[in-house]
Amino acid sequence: MSDIPPTQAQLPSIPQDVERSASVMADKLCDGFIHHDQREYEASVQAFTAVDMVQFDHLDDAEARLAAMGYVDALWAKDEVEESCRVNGRIDAEQLTEADWSPVREAFERRASIAGIDPRYAELTTEAWINHKTEGDYLTPTMRAQMLELRAALQQPTYPEKPRHGQYGFGPEPVQYALGIELHDMRRWEQAREAMTPYFQYILDEQA
Repeated sequence: MSDIPPTQAQLPSIPQDVERSASVMADKLCDGFIHHDQREYEASVQAFTAVDMVQFDHLDDAEARLAAMGYVDALWAKDEVEESCRVNGRIDAEQLTEADWSPVREAFERRASIAGIDPRYAELTTEAWINHKTEGDYLTPTMRAQMLELRAALQQPTYPEKPRHGQYGFGPEPVQYALGIELHDMRRWEQAREAMTPYFQYILDEQA
């Protein structure tokens, strides 16, 4: 299979009858990452589209698919950056830090624009992905970016609204998302699904 992403016209149709279920959303999110690892672009877009169709209920189905494509395109662009920085089979961290990450950032910018996410999301997620591969702090920008995505999904620009002291923080849901990413790194998929289910349940409960 070619590693070149197909055009939008070549993509499979938008998923039909997507179930509004937190466990299904968690399954599809993990499926999207698994398909990426297996270099299956079309299947990855399908999986992430199924998630975005539910979590971004202010978007129509076509917009949700375009938002998902932005994320998957960022994944594929990241892979290209990594391959360009591979020396003797290993990724050179210094080269990776200095590489041109603009295609990744631009794909995230596209996703943010479509879904109505704060534009800072693109810069933060790109920073997180760079740090992830260079032993830097990737959890902080990941959670900050996910807070912004969650605000868009909930249509609540003030999330999280903490009732007492300790106003600083990203909210529990972005922390759950970061745990899911850590479990993804370890290929502990069942635990990742379990970690992500309450994240999506919160979204569904707030949308109800």
